[in-house]
Amino acid sequence: MDLQGWLGSAGKAIEEWQDGFGPYETDPSMLITDERFASVFAELTGRLRGNYPFFHPSYAGQMLKPAHPAAVAGYLAAMLINPNNHALDGGPATGQMEKEAVAALAAMFGLGTHLGHLTTSGTIANLEALYVARETHPGLGVAYSEEAHYTHARMCGVLGIEGTGVTADGAGRMDTGALDALLAGGRIGTVVATAGTTGLGAIDPVHEILAVARRHGVRVHVDAAYGGFFTLLARGSDPPEPPDGPRPGSFVTGPGPLARGSDSPDPWLAGQAGETGLDPAPWRAIAECDSIVVDPHKHGLQPYGCGAILFKDPEVGRFYLHDSPYTYFTSDELHLGEISLECSRAGASAAALWLTLQLLPLTPDGLGKVLAACRRAALDWAALLGESGLLKLYQPPELDIICYFRQLPGATMSGIDEASVLMLARGMKASRPVFLSTLRVSAAGMSSRHPGVKADQDGARILRSVLMKPEARGYVTELHARVTELAAG
Repeated sequence: MDLQGWLGSAGKAIEEWQDGFGPYETDPSMLITDERFASVFAELTGRLRGNYPFFHPSYAGQMLKPAHPAAVAGYLAAMLINPNNHALDGGPATGQMEKEAVAALAAMFGLGTHLGHLTTSGTIANLEALYVARETHPGLGVAYSEEAHYTHARMCGVLGIEGTGVTADGAGRMDTGALDALLAGGRIGTVVATAGTTGLGAIDPVHEILAVARRHGVRVHVDAAYGGFFTLLARGSDPPEPPDGPRPGSFVTGPGPLARGSDSPDPWLAGQAGETGLDPAPWRAIAECDSIVVDPHKHGLQPYGCGAILFKDPEVGRFYLHDSPYTYFTSDELHLGEISLECSRAGASAAALWLTLQLLPLTPDGLGKVLAACRRAALDWAALLGESGLLKLYQPPELDIICYFRQLPGATMSGIDEASVLMLARGMKASRPVFLSTLRVSAAGMSSRHPGVKADQDGARILRSVLMKPEARGYVTELHARVTELAAG
């Protein structure tokens, strides 16, 4: 894609649309000369050079990458109009795009009738899920893995409900035995299962968690903010057909134009779950859970911020009921603001996602190809680390996050921590820089995986690389060589 050309086309298309409403003069208070703008804009672009190269495969640090050019063009085109998707009156076109895009996300997970919308982040999406959890099970708490994102503990605090961490197993996944014992106490109303922890990229056993929770009459929320799109590789079947008609106030989803891809997928994608080593059982179970969060601004190739919340039962919409006498006035359809805790939201986010899904649909041979490349990069690097004498794999990757540390004679937690911090800093300053991140692990976590490491302190930082750009697959050998040089130095 010629991004600069399409950005110009976006501006021209919106200008032509605006011209159809007749001429008017811009108020003098809004006028800025090109000369004045040029000076300040030069300062802006100069300061932006202080960023790390998130676009480049040498950046394998945090969960950051550029949005797809199609998403950028779609966002800009809609941003020039600046619709607000709180009400259909504020975003009639982008509101419909949001409904279609959210329906495609729901179909990706196997949901039929559902209630959902986009949010500005996974944090807000999880807040909404826990808000509904509180309303459906008042007085009861929420359980989540000790490896879950910290947002769950924080949002429980915001909502005034008790949050309880559940022990993780030796692979960073929720221990269902510990969960069973906790739920037997009768104090928990909702369990959060994580499909892709942000530290290790671990997948909680959603199918097992669901069985335990249902036995105790407990709801299940799936935080798939990071890993959710990997269901395209793991579920092993097409999304279900839509149900027969919607329930009142709900959205109907099915494969549709945004969820279908080619009728003849690439042969190499056949049996994708086996190709990438993803167990389909947790992913298939997500469709039976009560709510799901996924972040299109992660693996959905979208600009920040674009999260999404999906509820299996549209009747939870009753918890959002409110009145806004000056907002909902031109449509009898359900307004997105009527099922959201947020008010104003950028319609541009919906336009960007809708356009992207038209071009890269939610199928194994659509967006799935991007995810497959990221997953393969992690597997390839894990293999290289397995043969290394200088670096040690912390645990096999489940998605596209890989963690490792410097092998040292008589290894200690303190020595590993010191080496990780040094390698991180030196990597960014090298003549051929490489950008990594660190993950703090506990002494118990290290000992369960690498019993030879001496626990001379409670925790240590290890190195962590997020390979969420598909270009990483062709760059893994170079990444490994650069990190090996850091370890040797």
